[in-house]
Amino acid sequence: MGVQGLTSFIEANSHIYEDVRFRDSRLVVDGCNLSCHLYFTAGLEQTYGGNWAAYADLIERFVKALRGCGIQPYVVLDGGDDHTDKKLETRKKRAKARIEAAHKKSLGRRTWENIMPLMCSSLFRQTLVRLEVPVALSSSEADREVAALASEWKCPVLSKDGDFYIFDLPAGLLPIPHFQWEVAEQRGFVPCKKYTVSSFCSFYNIQSPVLPAFAALAGNDFVKLGDMGVSLRLEAPKKNRPAHLEALLRWLGGSQEPQEALEAALKLMGEMSRQKEAEVLQSLSAGMEEYQLPPSALGRFFIDRTVPPLPPEDQALVPDWFRLPFTEGRLNKVILDVLRLRRARLPAMVEHGRLTSCHIASRPIRQVMYGLLLGEEEVEEYDREGLQLTRCMVRPFCRGAAGQLSLDSLDKAELSQRVRVLMEALKVEPSCFQGVEPHLRLLVAVTCYWMQSASPTPDLDLLQALLLGLVTTHTSTALQVENKNAPPRPDYFVAHAFNQWQSCVMFSVQLNQLLGFPLPEPQVIRLCEGKLFHQLVHRLWGGVQPEHFLTRTPSSLKLYRTLLAAVQQPQHRRTTHTLEDLTAKLEQFQLPNKDEEAARSTGHWPKNPELGRKQERRGQN
Repeated sequence: MGVQGLTSFIEANSHIYEDVRFRDSRLVVDGCNLSCHLYFTAGLEQTYGGNWAAYADLIERFVKALRGCGIQPYVVLDGGDDHTDKKLETRKKRAKARIEAAHKKSLGRRTWENIMPLMCSSLFRQTLVRLEVPVALSSSEADREVAALASEWKCPVLSKDGDFYIFDLPAGLLPIPHFQWEVAEQRGFVPCKKYTVSSFCSFYNIQSPVLPAFAALAGNDFVKLGDMGVSLRLEAPKKNRPAHLEALLRWLGGSQEPQEALEAALKLMGEMSRQKEAEVLQSLSAGMEEYQLPPSALGRFFIDRTVPPLPPEDQALVPDWFRLPFTEGRLNKVILDVLRLRRARLPAMVEHGRLTSCHIASRPIRQVMYGLLLGEEEVEEYDREGLQLTRCMVRPFCRGAAGQLSLDSLDKAELSQRVRVLMEALKVEPSCFQGVEPHLRLLVAVTCYWMQSASPTPDLDLLQALLLGLVTTHTSTALQVENKNAPPRPDYFVAHAFNQWQSCVMFSVQLNQLLGFPLPEPQVIRLCEGKLFHQLVHRLWGGVQPEHFLTRTPSSLKLYRTLLAAVQQPQHRRTTHTLEDLTAKLEQFQLPNKDEEAARSTGHWPKNPELGRKQERRGQN
């Protein structure tokens, strides 16, 4: 996020910006920043779990607008967390804020904190790939790689992250809030503002090499003087953040070199022991080094698909086959975090804080993934308990088919072995695929797992609503489901059931990625949307039969009945099969062979007072 308050500080002195008509150029895009900006500024739905169709359409319009102006975007996404853990405390504070905001949203309250729906990052990447936009995953946080690539190509960066006000970029920064891509089609260019370090330094009369020292002394994600028990005593007319930044810039005007500025700043921090002084200076120097750019690791990848090496500290952890699918984004960054840090940070979802975390239901799936990655080593998971950010150690699962595979040779494992790992993780038999088209098989298996593992156990109404939602997205069937009596905010328990399903989908997709796509990856745009799920549940609670929604489309009705039969068959009592038996079953259901796979890779609610209103609604109707 960069220097706290710097963006608003520059916005208040907006004459630092230059008005430009941007066209006919490369553009290096901070992908995670753009994905959030597009979703949140469009006011797309956050409370029910995501608005996939509208979001995909927004991404398409953005790409079309750029291409109409001769702009070629290159999108870089964040990779894993840094080895040094220097931002861990910052991330924990943000995670705690998101947990509290998610709870407030579940109550229908407004919050300043936005919650990105769970599958948005996957949809963003899938849409870019479908539109043939070059996209790559950085080995760690994307900021430095974005800046390094833009410096090498001498083209601008598109972002709103405050760190880009510090990087000395030859072609400058185009802040996303001022990037008016919506009017590009009529004008043939994108009206926007450009920021350059030279303009900023000229305005405040400081030397550009001193700017990283300014960032470290002002406090960024890496350095916080207050956390070290010291403060910079500057004379400022007011005791507020803009006045402090202005005073710091004025004071830095006398410095020629960054190290000189840091050493002089120690004298403004009061009496310290030599040990404390050395500790503070070391921390400031490390924070300043974040703005020294390495050679770009992704430049050749974008030009000729040369896969960049991982950092030296990762090379002993990660097999060679891992690099290409990771750089292409076909492996989730969480997988690298687990290998690198033995850690997984689970994202907050909008749900009532008194309910258990939705991610508990999907933990057995993650345990299989952890076993494939680490063997017996435990993984540190960050999740929530109530409204508190919690940490627990999770033991990997290393038995059955998963225990027979090795990470080093996972890419060479037989297809039948990799499918078997998925089937065992999701507690299903291949017979659940009877009559189900390949692109729906993973979702069917996940839904079977959800019916067995969600708590409370989903009842028939919830299952039917979910399958109806899947049918609508896979057949473009329009359902008339508006219900005047539907609540203005999510039903706590319906939302919790849906969140558990989404969590199971997300981690099953990640396991499927790690296994090299033994089943086709579901397209996020084809998932059931949360708001539709809520509306369908309330209509079914009111006594409407699911077939009522599909009577005019026989093909949709047929698909619904196929999915319902697949999920409801008595497969809960799984039996043990030999590899030969399983291979025969897989061939019976025509699972993909290696050539096809390579082409694809580019229950009941307990009776309780909270649920009593379900029966009451049925009685009223």
